[in-house]
Amino acid sequence: MKIRNIAIIAHVDHGKTTLVDQLLRKSGTFRDNEMVEDRVMDSNAIEKERGITILAKTTAINYDGYRINILDTPGHADFGGEVERIMNMVDGVLLVVDAYEGTMPQTRFVLKKALEAGVKPIVVINKVDKPTARVNQVVDEVLDLFIELGADDSQLDFKCVYVSALNGTASLDPDISTQKESYDEVFKLIIDEIPEPNVDVNGDLQFQPALLDYNDFVGRIGIGRIKSGHIKVNEMVSCVRLDGSIKQFRIQKLFGFMGLKRIEIDSAFAGDIVAIAGLPDISVGETVCNVGHEKALPVLRIDEPTLKMTFMTNDSPFAGREGKFITASKLSDRLFRETQRDVSLKVEQFGNESWVVSGRGELHLSILIENMRREGYELQVSKPEVIIKEIDGVKCEPYEDVQIETPEETVGSVIEALGLRGAVMKNMSSVNGLTRLNYKVPSRGLIGFSTDFLTMTKGYGIINHTFKDYEPVGSVDIGERKLGVLVSVDNGKATAYAIGNLEDRGIMFIEPGCEVYEGMIVGESNRGDLAVNVVKGKQLTNTRAAGSDHTVVLKRPRPITLEGAINYINSDELVEVTPVSIRLRKKILNTELRKKADAKKTK
Repeated sequence: MKIRNIAIIAHVDHGKTTLVDQLLRKSGTFRDNEMVEDRVMDSNAIEKERGITILAKTTAINYDGYRINILDTPGHADFGGEVERIMNMVDGVLLVVDAYEGTMPQTRFVLKKALEAGVKPIVVINKVDKPTARVNQVVDEVLDLFIELGADDSQLDFKCVYVSALNGTASLDPDISTQKESYDEVFKLIIDEIPEPNVDVNGDLQFQPALLDYNDFVGRIGIGRIKSGHIKVNEMVSCVRLDGSIKQFRIQKLFGFMGLKRIEIDSAFAGDIVAIAGLPDISVGETVCNVGHEKALPVLRIDEPTLKMTFMTNDSPFAGREGKFITASKLSDRLFRETQRDVSLKVEQFGNESWVVSGRGELHLSILIENMRREGYELQVSKPEVIIKEIDGVKCEPYEDVQIETPEETVGSVIEALGLRGAVMKNMSSVNGLTRLNYKVPSRGLIGFSTDFLTMTKGYGIINHTFKDYEPVGSVDIGERKLGVLVSVDNGKATAYAIGNLEDRGIMFIEPGCEVYEGMIVGESNRGDLAVNVVKGKQLTNTRAAGSDHTVVLKRPRPITLEGAINYINSDELVEVTPVSIRLRKKILNTELRKKADAKKTK
């Protein structure tokens, strides 16, 4: 069977996964009576809730005698390392661009990776049915981006297809009236434009995993393209490790892909994308070869982590109340198991009950924490910190390209806030009443910024950022959160009376009846940190009715989300995460000890 290998790449929310849905449906991969939900490739619960792709997914369709292997890639900068490695598995890409938003920071990032890998691009202009679509201008923007990124003549001669992935229509003509409920033209474009894999079917075996999966029965599973030769189940093969050593193992399982299913197969040939199991510690970039014919492929580059957080066992007074897995050994097993699947994640034991976990960004780490709490784990995490590297004797920190769209009336406050965080403006333009700002910002300047940004823009602003590179550490001192917090001085249940008396001191995070402990953060102070009593009840006398307490009208407390909490805390605070609750707390819970520690700091 003839093969085509393609990846779907795009900025987050431009419709990659919805497009893959339509490719699966229109190719007849699903039975007529098969119940299929939307965005079927986003199989993880968090992916479904947030509408984002976290891990790359592999699928395949058969069309007109061709096997088309499709990789749905993540659009978020934090998962960009997967996009880079996937380029080694494919011969072409479908670059999906929103017909209104046009090229965005992540469009630039993924297209740059594709052009560097020399794969053939096809541009898919999606959401052409939107009333705000500006199809022709967006095509011009894409062409400008190709030129800016140094595309060669063959890459500049890209073909365009115009689709509404949501409605399942497509056309080779930008005129929306020509849209048809058929994807035949898309499939024909893939077959005609994307070259067949440049491989040697009769050569010695060379297979290189670019992605990893893991299951408890067979351990790590390496997913990649067979570059040369063929492979079969139960065959003895050699693995050329990253350090140059050679390890022989037997192929226990061999998997191919079709539709949504990973199917067991007996053999596969050069050009096909498969998954192999048999070597429990196989790594990305190693090469699987025939025994006696060990020839390694060039090692794949894996993006280094840029951000780290400390994960700890929960030691608050409420420890063990809500979680199933609370011990250091359980947390350690879970964190190290995650590194089996996620090569961008690094975990180091730090003392008996804490671990330094390094990842590609706040989203990368917060999704790991969210998955753990849903599985029943209880833990505490610290404020994120950027990872400082020494390059040629100079201390360097990560910088990011940031693109912001905000209503014109809030531009001033956004520019001022970013200026205080060491940002350098690159460009400013107006689009449909919105102002678009492009910045270069140190990554530490973005920690905790998203909460402030949403407040400044009243929720109308959009911020996108992508890792740029490491540069010398900037001179701007990016401090902690400016506002203080209200900290409980007592254990017990919060009362309406106590909260009502504190409302003029700031914004509350809790409501009456909520259990609190000494050192727990119960609100935001409009001055510095304040120790407060939220469990105090009203003194009852014979002149007051006991029920009058219920007439207190309180403001609604500010809800706390996991990412919001991680963004919010200062370096002397922690986030307590359980399957049921997210609480903010001080590292030192005792009020007197904390006051002494603060006094020492200010000396």
